[in-house]
Amino acid sequence: MIQTGIDILFHDGCSALKGRRIGLLANPASTTSDLRHTSDVLHSCGITLLCLFGPQHGYTGETQANMIEWEGYTHPKLGIPVYSLYGRKREPEQSVLENLDTVVIDLPDVGARPYTYLWTAVLTMQACAEAGVEILVCDRPNPIGGGLVEGPPLDMRYKSFVGLYPLPMRHGLTIAEALKMIHGRDGVRCTLNIIKMEGWRRSMFYEDTEIPWILPSPNIPAVDTALVYPGSVLIEGTNVSEGRGTTKPFEIIGAPWIDQDDFAGALSRADLTGVLFRPISFKPTWDMYRDECCGGVQLHVLDRSHFQPVRCGYTIIEAAARLYPDHFRWKEPPYEYEWELLPIDLISGSSSLRETIDTGGEVAELFRSWEKEEDRFREEREEYLLYER
Repeated sequence: MIQTGIDILFHDGCSALKGRRIGLLANPASTTSDLRHTSDVLHSCGITLLCLFGPQHGYTGETQANMIEWEGYTHPKLGIPVYSLYGRKREPEQSVLENLDTVVIDLPDVGARPYTYLWTAVLTMQACAEAGVEILVCDRPNPIGGGLVEGPPLDMRYKSFVGLYPLPMRHGLTIAEALKMIHGRDGVRCTLNIIKMEGWRRSMFYEDTEIPWILPSPNIPAVDTALVYPGSVLIEGTNVSEGRGTTKPFEIIGAPWIDQDDFAGALSRADLTGVLFRPISFKPTWDMYRDECCGGVQLHVLDRSHFQPVRCGYTIIEAAARLYPDHFRWKEPPYEYEWELLPIDLISGSSSLRETIDTGGEVAELFRSWEKEEDRFREEREEYLLYER
């Protein structure tokens, strides 16, 4: 079993934090490998823990979906304030930070640019720079591996809370590596300290770590979900269901106007590597198409090392738009506190997917255009990598 950053901090008695006033950015998946929560670890080491911060979905992970806000409160056991970093304001208040010496960031990530936890950490790092507060990141595995990169970098004209920095959709970084890269490239003027993992390699998928899986957010219930998420999250920008309200969100995709056999057949003919599309019908219990029978597919990833989730997501959208032009639509704003730009452009990071579909082009042409950009990002990230292959 590998040792995460919080494991190493705990085994050292949290000596790096002794005598300092601490805030903690965490959620329910912020635990040691034996499932002790990070806040309990810091408390047991006698650390002066003054407050807690929580990202989207809440400090305790109970809120669903996008733009469902949660309010701060007093922690019932620790008796300290818990501050929400999800809502119209998504970074810590300066009045809170002025009472701290260090903010510890111990957040899971799923390796995809649109997942908001990284951006909460970035905004926290920027706020700490303004306040003169240090950051200590306890690193965690990228559950879908650190070797594979896919998709073009974010076009900064589409900067939003699902992308504040030009990362590709699948960046292959741990959260500490991503923060190190942004800290170095953007010149964020805060002291950034990192506790690396021990034993983690870039080729590892989550099961290879032997650490129990804790869902990082309500709709990432399993490692298989995280594997498809970098592409399936694109479905959120359309009127196709991404499977919320089922037991397999992001793995199950469809709509009432989709014929499951035709849809599965079209996707199978696309000859995507490492994945099979099984025709299914399903009825969401909440969210889009609640209690309506939908036709669609379930994604079955058979070869993780060759599966390309971003290309898969683009292909799914292309198939839905081509097969059902009278029904398929792009979702309208708002999306993650952006009120003008279309959600699909924010999630994909540019207008190219939408424009290609709307003008009858082929997404395969986009895939070919990504190759040099993917290679360039692999080179650019090298100096910020913390772990071997």
